[in-house]
Amino acid sequence: MNGYSESTRWDAVIAALPARPGARTRADIVAALSEQRGLAGRAGARLLLSEDDEYPASLAAVPAPPTFLLARGELRKEDALALAIVGSRRASAYGLGAAECLAADLAARGVTIVSGFARGIDTAAHRGALAAGGRTIAVLGCGVDVTYPPENRKLVGQVLERGALISQFPMGTPALPGHFPLRNRTIAGLTLGTIVVEAAERSGALITAGHAGELGREVFAVPGPVTSETSRGANRLIQDGAKLVQGWEDVLAELPPVWRRCLTECVGVEAPGPAPEGDETRVLPLLGGEPIHIDHVIARSGVPSGRAAAALLNLELKGWVRQLPGQHYVRSATAMRSA
Repeated sequence: MNGYSESTRWDAVIAALPARPGARTRADIVAALSEQRGLAGRAGARLLLSEDDEYPASLAAVPAPPTFLLARGELRKEDALALAIVGSRRASAYGLGAAECLAADLAARGVTIVSGFARGIDTAAHRGALAAGGRTIAVLGCGVDVTYPPENRKLVGQVLERGALISQFPMGTPALPGHFPLRNRTIAGLTLGTIVVEAAERSGALITAGHAGELGREVFAVPGPVTSETSRGANRLIQDGAKLVQGWEDVLAELPPVWRRCLTECVGVEAPGPAPEGDETRVLPLLGGEPIHIDHVIARSGVPSGRAAAALLNLELKGWVRQLPGQHYVRSATAMRSA
């Protein structure tokens, strides 16, 4: 921590609050300071200035880094070995599976997975890292006390157990469109490289990749079907020179030797469990990386509908399968890797 007084440390946060009509009076500043510190205290968040020891060194090294971060959870020195995985909010089952498996494989080898906590690929990346027992950092486009998207409320607690949520915006800041380009640059600055998994030709993921290139960081892309709108951006990146990624080996091969020496030996991701039993053993073999509707599972397994639904629920609770929208099911990343 630098030598500033506690109230002075919050000057940058107060300056970042939305402007109100008229000049801020001393009373306004005191009230805003009290509110921000109170919100941070209730959320368990702490303020990091770019001069602080806990402020990520990789981010502090970029031109014009965020003047402050608000953080919940734990940031570690080893988080310097970090890679970003970003992509479409409207991801396909292929993209979600690729992001989750890639994040799990990298996290199992000691890489911290950084993403933006958005729907789709970002969420799959965080979940993959957590499933591998690894670390993950979520960079938010809102205050660290704001859950966006709201369906990720449970994921907030899971990330806090194995990483951190950080934001360059004051407490209580809503998720607004103008915040995400700034958030994307922070993601790129925190990491050694950015991996794009599914992205349209105009997307935030491509903005993040652009920032990574400008900052001298690696840019990777997972190829997708040429018929898919959400793969056009990633495929275009490959055409323009991004490293093509078919698996974790392609990513780690591009890291400088000093970082490859920091990798941990993969001792295997924790397998799903307990083992399938009863009707579950007839249902699970039908599921893979492509989504299957519950009606097809019932028809192909020969298990009555009620029992098949119960078996799928049990397999989901055990970590063997994931349910997608519309009652579609796929094997989970950890189940795919332990198969």
